[in-house]
Amino acid sequence: MEDITNTDEFFDLLLVIDVFEHVEDYLGFLRKLRKFAKYKVFHIPLDMSVQSVFRVSPILNARAKVGHLHYFNKETALMSLEYAGYKIIDSFFTAGAIETYRPGLGRKVLFLPRKLAYYLNKDFAARIFGGFSLMVLAE
Repeated sequence: MEDITNTDEFFDLLLVIDVFEHVEDYLGFLRKLRKFAKYKVFHIPLDMSVQSVFRVSPILNARAKVGHLHYFNKETALMSLEYAGYKIIDSFFTAGAIETYRPGLGRKVLFLPRKLAYYLNKDFAARIFGGFSLMVLAE
């Protein structure tokens, strides 16, 4: 696999799906990506929620199991992109925690409150319960 930052190619659209939370210098990485496409689509796991801070284990698991070095909520994710020079065109939540079945007692206990909160107020659900990601279209 080729590292896109080592090419001179230019694309109409660049997909950055669940990537920059793994990169040590994620702001530098985001700044480098800007020159490779007019539009970028980012999918950013939102690991930071009241539930994850309170329990701690979700954040530790994100590091141990999938290698996340950085943790975001909606606001810090969008602010990071803007700080790196992106113009946000649109964003919306993806609801992995309620759209895909994952076994485990904790997930089962949170499923109904998380789903109800999501349908009442998506921002509230992401901030309190976690289990969501953010899809962002940026220029």
